[in-house]
Amino acid sequence: MAVGGWFDATLFFEAAITLLVIMDPPGTVPVFLSLVGRKPPVARAKAARQAVLVSFLVISLFAVAGQAILAYLGIGIPALQGAGGLLLLLIALDLLTGRGGTEPEAAEDVNVALVPLGTPLLAGPGAIAATIVFVRQADGRLGAYLALALAIVVVHVILWACLRYSGVLIRVVRESGITLLAKIAGLLLAAIAVQLVADAVRGFAAGG
Repeated sequence: MAVGGWFDATLFFEAAITLLVIMDPPGTVPVFLSLVGRKPPVARAKAARQAVLVSFLVISLFAVAGQAILAYLGIGIPALQGAGGLLLLLIALDLLTGRGGTEPEAAEDVNVALVPLGTPLLAGPGAIAATIVFVRQADGRLGAYLALALAIVVVHVILWACLRYSGVLIRVVRESGITLLAKIAGLLLAAIAVQLVADAVRGFAAGG
């Protein structure tokens, strides 16, 4: 369905809902707090802004040139899933063992904004693959491209809002709660990592 002959509303809602489910804004809050929950509000706001910006840039890049990049490098979606899973597993182990807080604060600020928050947690293999699929569905139609672009923007605004105002949860859970969230987030990240690796193995098996 198109609105006014130029906007593909069906693709907009399909893309927005799919990306929201995959990127899971509420589900990223425990991980975000486990990494930056002990920092002052200004630092948390900066980390939220940087993480969402990195995610937006990565998703936009793959929306514009994802198929060409993967084809040129000879990389398939299973390879992205496997790499993302291994990277998330390393972060999960840091959270579970309590070693994540031993790095210098400045380096930690940069790291959590870029990795794992911006990518591969937000802009992960699932979101990248879904974006490439929706670009294929657009099939050169301007209205469809506009709808997909708007969906990506809306999803990232929601992501930013969830992370930016996660401080409300900090006032409820306190210091001990943040420690508990770190352990839970580590366990969840480990599970996501294992699932990504499993999907990658199935993808390679199917491709082979």
